[in-house]
Amino acid sequence: MNDNILNKKVSLRPKEYLFNIKKNWQLYLLLLPIVLWFLIWAYKPMLGLIIAFKDYDAAYGMFNSNFVGFDNFVTLIAGGQSTQFWQAFRNTFIISAYGLLFGFPIPIILALFFSEINSNWFRKVTQTITYLPHFLSEVTITGIVILLVYNGSRSTGIIARIMIELGIVENPIMRIIETPSFFRPIYIITGIWKESGYDSIVYFAAIMGISPALYEAIRVDGGNKWQEIKYVTLPGMAPTLIIMIIMRIGRMLSVGYERVILLYNANTYVTGDVLSTFEQRIGIISGNYSIGAASGIFNSIIGFALVVGANTISRQVSKTSLW
Repeated sequence: MNDNILNKKVSLRPKEYLFNIKKNWQLYLLLLPIVLWFLIWAYKPMLGLIIAFKDYDAAYGMFNSNFVGFDNFVTLIAGGQSTQFWQAFRNTFIISAYGLLFGFPIPIILALFFSEINSNWFRKVTQTITYLPHFLSEVTITGIVILLVYNGSRSTGIIARIMIELGIVENPIMRIIETPSFFRPIYIITGIWKESGYDSIVYFAAIMGISPALYEAIRVDGGNKWQEIKYVTLPGMAPTLIIMIIMRIGRMLSVGYERVILLYNANTYVTGDVLSTFEQRIGIISGNYSIGAASGIFNSIIGFALVVGANTISRQVSKTSLW
C-alpha cells in the first residue's frame, strides 16, 4: 500500500497539478513575485552570455555580431589577456582562501559567545553592535579603514601609528594602503569586521535549536563547558556548518569588486586585482565586452565545479549536503 501511495505522488497527472494549484492559489500568488524576479533579473540576463562566443560590436548588436566560437576563451587563457587574467585569478583564489581560513570561524565563535550570555539585554546590545557594520555601505567602511591605516605626510591613522611604533612598517614615509603586501590582510580584516556579526545569526539560530535536555544530561555526567561545546553544541551545529561551508566554497571565485575598487590602486594591482575588477576594467572600461563575458563564464564554471565537488564530498563523508 505504501508503494502505491509513493507511486501516486510521483506520477501526478496534469489535472491533479491544476487542482493543487487551484486549491492552494494563495500560496502560489505569494510565490509569483519571487518567480518573476528570478525570471527578469537572473534568467533573462543569461541571454547576454552569447557575446562571449562572438566578436561583439555594439553597432551590430548582440545577435548580428560575428560568431567566433571559443576564440575569446583562448585569448583569455593563453592569449594577449592571459597574464592579467591569471594574475586576477590567482589573487581571487588567494583572497578567498584566506577569507575562508580566517573569516569562516569568527562568526561561529561569536555565536558561541552570544549563546553563553545569560543577560538578554546585554546579548541584544552586543549582537546589535556586531551587526551594525553589515548595514554600513562599502564606501563608509572602506573610508573608515583608510583613515585608520593611512600613513602620509599630513595624516597618520591609529593603526598605522601602532605598526610604526612596533617596527612593522617604516617611519615616516610608508603608505600602508599603497603597499601590495598589506592589501590582502586589509581586505580580509575589513570583511571580517563588516560581516562576522551578521553571519553569526545563522549559527546562533542553530545553537538555539539544540535541545536543552542534551546540556542537562552532560552536566549531570560531570561535563564542563568545553565538553558541552565539543560534544553537544558543535555536533548540533554540524549540518548548518557543512551547508554554509559548501556555499562559501562555491563563492570562492566571487570576490566583490566594490571593496577592492575602493581599497586598491595602481601600486597594489599585483595583489589586489581580482576577477571581478578584471572583468570591469577589460569588459566595461576598455569596451572589450566579449572578453569580459568569457571571463565571467569561466568564473561561473569553476564556481559550479567547486560547489558540486564540495557537495559530493560532504554527502559521502557526513551524509549532509545541499542536494
